[in-house]
Amino acid sequence: MHYKFVMFMSWLVCHLPYGLLMAAGRVLGNLYYLLVKKERERAVAQMMPALNLSEDEARKVVRESFVNLARNVLEILYMPHLNEKNFEQYIEIDHLERLKEALAEKKGVVIVTGHIGTWEWLSASFTLNGLPVTAIAKPQPNMQYTNALNDLRKTIHVEIFSRGTSELLSAARALRQGKILGFLSDQDGGPGGAFLPFLGKIASTPMGAAVFAHKFNSPVVPAFIIRQPNGKHKVLVGEIMRYEDTGDTDKDLFDFTARMTKIVEQVIRDNPTQWLWFQKRWNTPPEEQKTGKHHTVKSQGADK
Repeated sequence: MHYKFVMFMSWLVCHLPYGLLMAAGRVLGNLYYLLVKKERERAVAQMMPALNLSEDEARKVVRESFVNLARNVLEILYMPHLNEKNFEQYIEIDHLERLKEALAEKKGVVIVTGHIGTWEWLSASFTLNGLPVTAIAKPQPNMQYTNALNDLRKTIHVEIFSRGTSELLSAARALRQGKILGFLSDQDGGPGGAFLPFLGKIASTPMGAAVFAHKFNSPVVPAFIIRQPNGKHKVLVGEIMRYEDTGDTDKDLFDFTARMTKIVEQVIRDNPTQWLWFQKRWNTPPEEQKTGKHHTVKSQGADK
């Protein structure tokens, strides 16, 4: 039933004018802001020290971030409407040649991004340009929603590996085949993550992007999709980054993760209304850090 409902909503959304969807997103976002007190207050509490904002300022930015989130959801439902002929009406790309240059090395490409803008459309911007995109996705609590979301992703030709399966083997195979492998690097990394400053506070940061870049000698490309004032999306493709091997794997993984994290952090600071401020980014305290060998990393002091 849930699967059918999502797919019906997608069909309905795809038959509505895009401008109407964006207007509906503003209404739904404001309604969501008013209804979900727990998430709203968490977002405000996390934003104030991160951006040095007053409570009133933070509430205004958080409200706008909820509007963007509602629009993101509608745009995910709208994905079946996107195709190779029309996507340029909605998305423009800066420096796609950097990604093509990285792919030409035939070692696969690790994309580092975050929950910024309509991140599902970031994949579309590449696949609809003929580039092979894969990603590791966290299943939703309801598998019918997961199946519906994965089927929507298939409409833009993205190959998804679900966590909790053989996703690591599949992701490794994708890189060996010269494909793009995307990582959302702004999530809580758990006890095994790299404990790094993130928006002014220590956070456990996933090291997957660094680990895969190291193991497969793959170039890393930061990429983000940002909603513009004119309603279009702009994809920002950063310069190619490379894992630097000094022989100290733990330190090298930590340092590379730190470099990538600073890029993600700066994009969020530059576009605060387009990040999910209520996510539990700082959920794992430093005292829960996993110790021992096997690429364990040490925590680093927060920026002052």
